[in-house]
Amino acid sequence: QVQLAESGGGSVQAGGSLTLSCVVSGYTSGDYCMAWFRQVPGKERESVAAINPRDGPTYVAGSVEGRFTISRDNAGNTLYLRMNSLKPEDTAMYYCAAARGSCASADFAYWGQGTQVTVSS
Repeated sequence: QVQLAESGGGSVQAGGSLTLSCVVSGYTSGDYCMAWFRQVPGKERESVAAINPRDGPTYVAGSVEGRFTISRDNAGNTLYLRMNSLKPEDTAMYYCAAARGSCASADFAYWGQGTQVTVSS
């Protein structure tokens, strides 16, 4: 059974940093596009960053470019999102997701339960 479990969220002041982790189980994550999304209540879910299978090209949304970095460990079992220079507008529930194959045609079938990030000004 495929499972994703996020951790690392919390409350920080603007300008601070956090690293989110997503532990994957039930499949070989190296064959999957892995991504981070975020959502604020009442707003649409937003794609934040994605990494292609076998450490292929990564994608980072313009709103976080230069501040957030997506990566995964060599075993492919843990996905990370390093978030620097956090802003209040980064406040959201952050989710990791997985889709078989390339990120370009990803249909994210697997989702974690989310971890809350709150940035105060």
